[in-house]
Amino acid sequence: MFLAIDVGNSQTTFGLMDSEGNSAAIWRCQSNPKETSDELELRLRGYLQMGGFGPRDVERAAVASVVPALERGWRRVVERLFERTCVISSTMPASVEVAIANPAGLGTDRLANAVAAVERYGAPVLVVDFGTATNIDIVDAERRFVGGVISPGLMLSADALFSRAALLANVAIKCPPRVAAQTTEEAVQAGLVVGAAAEAEGLVSRIQEELGIEGCPVVATGGLARTVGEAARCFSAVDPDLTLRGIRLLALGA
Repeated sequence: MFLAIDVGNSQTTFGLMDSEGNSAAIWRCQSNPKETSDELELRLRGYLQMGGFGPRDVERAAVASVVPALERGWRRVVERLFERTCVISSTMPASVEVAIANPAGLGTDRLANAVAAVERYGAPVLVVDFGTATNIDIVDAERRFVGGVISPGLMLSADALFSRAALLANVAIKCPPRVAAQTTEEAVQAGLVVGAAAEAEGLVSRIQEELGIEGCPVVATGGLARTVGEAARCFSAVDPDLTLRGIRLLALGA
């Protein structure tokens, strides 16, 4: 089995995959930069045990992190538990060329998204990743990562709204039945979820027009991809495990 660990600013996602890259188990937890490597190891062992697995079931493990403090901790954990390990870097060999001004500054999650999207959906392709930030990653027809967009994520917007308007804090984050809302709850859901969908639609349309890639596949991923995907009209596919598969592909190619 292959273990991919995607360490984001808000959440860490663990994906256990078989030899074909199919997910056998997925776990998520909050990312906490204050956790020690011992605490991280206990967390990982607990997830594996909960799924009926152990360290010996993992033949290879890879970590991709955008949180430097946690990257160091997870590196220690995987090196203690597993024989074959890899820490993903934005400058490592990849099936996608990084053709931006500062390749070293590219987040490893965005590179993983690009690699996995090209492998499954071809090129050109756009990936919209709904995480702490909403990232749009662009791969052109020559399989080059040529840039993208970073904007505040849906939950950042929700947290900002709820912190200033206490009466709205109990609204569930889900797609409302209508945009012209008839209740306060629906109004908040329309603003957040449909608003995120409309933002993605508008940015995707402008990118496609600017680069002359109208009609290319557009893939939604990230923890809120399914929620926003219900309201969006621009997605060819909703693929929540895209980043994990990209981490695996990068590690196997290293």
